[in-house]
Amino acid sequence: MSGTDHAKAADWGGPQPSIILVAPQMGENIGAAARAMYNFGLEWMRLVNPRDGWPNPKAVTMASGAGRVLDQVMLTQTTQQAVGDLNYVFATTARGRDLTKPVVTPERAMEQAREMIGAGQKVGIMFGPERSGLHNEDISRANAIISVPVNPAFASLNLAQCVLLLAYEWRRQTDEIAPEVMALAGTIPASNVEIQKLMEHMEQRLDAAGFFWPDHKAESMILNLRNMISRMPLTQVDVRTMHGIIRALSDKHPKTKYPKN
Repeated sequence: MSGTDHAKAADWGGPQPSIILVAPQMGENIGAAARAMYNFGLEWMRLVNPRDGWPNPKAVTMASGAGRVLDQVMLTQTTQQAVGDLNYVFATTARGRDLTKPVVTPERAMEQAREMIGAGQKVGIMFGPERSGLHNEDISRANAIISVPVNPAFASLNLAQCVLLLAYEWRRQTDEIAPEVMALAGTIPASNVEIQKLMEHMEQRLDAAGFFWPDHKAESMILNLRNMISRMPLTQVDVRTMHGIIRALSDKHPKTKYPKN
């Protein structure tokens, strides 16, 4: 997906969780993770002893526009150093562990993260090496485990994919992200009066064409028609178009009455 508008780039550098990559193996994966983070407004990355050292030109190439994330990376040699200043840490893992900790979904984890960060706490999310994932020693330093509901027959997620999933859930928790919006393409929703006039117009023309037949069913047919129209999220343009359709059909076809018994 593309569509970056640099003129609208928001400064999302406010309070947010830190993304901690423990012993990442490839610069390309670090860059892809940075890109995934920046897609959803996360900028704070911490690297723990990357295998190929740091800085890494392959990470810069793969980040593709998310260099801001890489420019402010915190580099540490141990996991303890990476999490030392954090109040709460989530660990991501696809496997069950013999450790007693809360296990939460990505959605619940980011919900909790927003609550804690809003209260002034510092939160981190740990991701393990590409091949092995986090070791128990690393997970033991976390407060909770994030478990992604993946296919149990193929539970391995690419590092950047996992980062993207958590970053998306973080962004989705913001108040300004509505679960559904109606794109109104230059118009506005029709008022009740406009919809009522449309119904009256439609009923008038249908009655003239003999649609409401037999007579004893006319009332229920009108009720069903009104109920159907009222369920539609009609705009002013929609209403005008419907009026035009009704007039065109009425003018070009003979008005036929059904026989009445």
